[in-house]
Amino acid sequence: MSSRSRVSATRVGMLRGQQRLERLERGTSLLRRKREALVGELFRIARSAADTRAEIDLQARKAWPVLLRAFSVDGGTGLRVLGWPARDVRVQVRTGQLWGVIVSDIVEAPRFARTLAARGVAPGPSPAAVEAATEFEKLADLLVGAAPREMLLRRLGEALAQTSRQVNSLEHHLTPELQRQLLAVRRTLDEREREEHVRLGLLARRGRAS
Repeated sequence: MSSRSRVSATRVGMLRGQQRLERLERGTSLLRRKREALVGELFRIARSAADTRAEIDLQARKAWPVLLRAFSVDGGTGLRVLGWPARDVRVQVRTGQLWGVIVSDIVEAPRFARTLAARGVAPGPSPAAVEAATEFEKLADLLVGAAPREMLLRRLGEALAQTSRQVNSLEHHLTPELQRQLLAVRRTLDEREREEHVRLGLLARRGRAS
């Protein structure tokens, strides 16, 4: 807590400090609820994300060996020719917010898996090349479908880490420091009040003696 925000040893300063403490406690409570909600959302999404990752891993294990076989049959040049023309892929994305976190979701995306005729390649590709294209199109479908969830997981994780840091700062630094300052000010004010009572008592006795 900076020196500019220190509680002044006055009744007004005490009142303002107590009001500031109440605001800190309300803010901490809100952040705790946000942290709990983020944790719950992360666990909910993580379950389906784990299943999708396993499916992607399985599909990748199927696709790469097939591609290696296609390389051995058609060679790199032959496979590049089969890849022409390049495919224009457009994905429509919708953005929103979840607990203040910017999230995105795919509204519309093309299906990557196609028939041989839909690919528009020249006649006569090897069976290995056709199989490789098929397996990687399936893999591309899985990757595009999983992308919004993976991005959401990353952003929720970042938001959770930031919220946890804020809660820790409030609970372990700002709030305790302000409480210590208020306690010190209360002691100072009580001491001044006692001194004032003593001074007034002395003045009263002097007045009666005169």
